[in-house]
Amino acid sequence: MQKNFKITIEYDGTDYHGWQRQANDRTIQGEIENALMTMTGNKITLTGAGRTDAGVHAFGQVANFLCRTALEPHVFQKGLNSLLPKDIVITKCTQVSVKFHARYDVKSKSYHYRILNRNLPAAIFRQYAWHIRKTLNLDAMADSLCYIIGTHDFKAFEGTGSPKANTVRSVLHADFEKMDGGYLVFKIQGNGFLRFMVRNIVGTLVDVGLGKIMPGDINRILVSKDRNLAGITAPAHGLFLMNVNY
Repeated sequence: MQKNFKITIEYDGTDYHGWQRQANDRTIQGEIENALMTMTGNKITLTGAGRTDAGVHAFGQVANFLCRTALEPHVFQKGLNSLLPKDIVITKCTQVSVKFHARYDVKSKSYHYRILNRNLPAAIFRQYAWHIRKTLNLDAMADSLCYIIGTHDFKAFEGTGSPKANTVRSVLHADFEKMDGGYLVFKIQGNGFLRFMVRNIVGTLVDVGLGKIMPGDINRILVSKDRNLAGITAPAHGLFLMNVNY
């Protein structure tokens, strides 16, 4: 009987060319599919909740796969973790309805972006936060968030060269958390995200924090639908997919 398995995955994306399987590069999907092949002897296609780009990390990526097997979920979890590289861990594996689809059934996703805002760089966590030396005006950045939250056309924050027919998305929540050691965490939850959308929003919010633009300019950029008016794309290594909600 064909079974449908849902897995939750934690990974350090530093040494990978993103989530999606590629012919000649290491990817998260490719590594897990290779491990599934070793376990089952069959070519299994993994369906992810969404793609993460090269260098992006995840605490709660979700995927599902269909397989004719007598193996139980806990056996898959243990077996995959024994075969996968140490920077990919299956944190949960359950059997779900055959109708469950990791991508199409998503209700919302949550991302965190980490910034290190101090003069000195980090040695240990250098691969997990964007280091910005100049002091950021956190109050101004927080004032900008009212323009991000809600349903908008986010075309101005879409990655160049990856146009979507529909660029309207709903941001359900966005805020900043200041942490010890100069770390600043931008948290955002939405019903979906365009490619580079979170990183482009972060890059633009940093421009606000540096005084290059005003908080109200975020609305002007949104309305313009012009990517050239938004800030730079924040580096991939500061971004984490935290969880996917169904």
